[in-house]
Amino acid sequence: MITLYDHPFSPYAQKVKISLKEKGLAYQAPMPGGLGAGGAQGAFVEASPRAEVPALVDGDVAIFDSTIILEYLDDAYPDPPMRPASAAERARVRMLEEVMDTHFEAINWGLSEIRWFRRAEGAAAETLFAAAKTQTEGFFAWLENQLGEREWFNGDSFGWGDLSVVPYLNGSVGHGHPPAEGTKLSAWLARANARPSVAACVADIAALNSAGASMTNVAELVEQGLFKREYRDHRLEWMIKSGGVDVVLKGLERDNIRFAPAFG
Repeated sequence: MITLYDHPFSPYAQKVKISLKEKGLAYQAPMPGGLGAGGAQGAFVEASPRAEVPALVDGDVAIFDSTIILEYLDDAYPDPPMRPASAAERARVRMLEEVMDTHFEAINWGLSEIRWFRRAEGAAAETLFAAAKTQTEGFFAWLENQLGEREWFNGDSFGWGDLSVVPYLNGSVGHGHPPAEGTKLSAWLARANARPSVAACVADIAALNSAGASMTNVAELVEQGLFKREYRDHRLEWMIKSGGVDVVLKGLERDNIRFAPAFG
């Protein structure tokens, strides 16, 4: 059986789970320990030397990075395909995925840094909240244009383009920034969330919250250096350009942020 190292809150892992479910593939999804403290180890790190979810193990094959995993699944299990048929359409949805994985993901991640981890408060927090709101609305307008008259971002049927967008928009909804009612983007999001593959990811998040994985006391753990969030390149860029350079400097000083581990 396929093993997918997962964290239900991760939009990158959600992308892969949606593909697995759309393809009807059986899998197990263990959640590795040590992620928050930067102390992950064992079989998970063997599969993902960056110590990031998702990582997929299929027999003797071990793959990290959500995009590469999606490509593998379409190559190894082509029915039904998640990618569009033509080279031009595949490039279009891959560009869409790139925007969501880097530029858009950083906004929701930054909001979590402030709202859950309390990296900034008062006027500093409000500056970051305002930047995130403006940026999110700009991306919503861009996505509305990308969707155009299509039913799905992928084209005639749900696929790669859609699974690359829906985890991030659901994240925006969770932060209080839904697409405006009456827009094509809002209607698309409702259709996407009605799919069993997407609904299952939402249910995974709810189940984790019900099990006690709330973010209530996580700011205290950050303050104590027991929980370190990874500042990947696009996240670091977002924090600096949006007015949070002091957040980064304080995190470095207090040693409660981390970067990708060294290989080897």
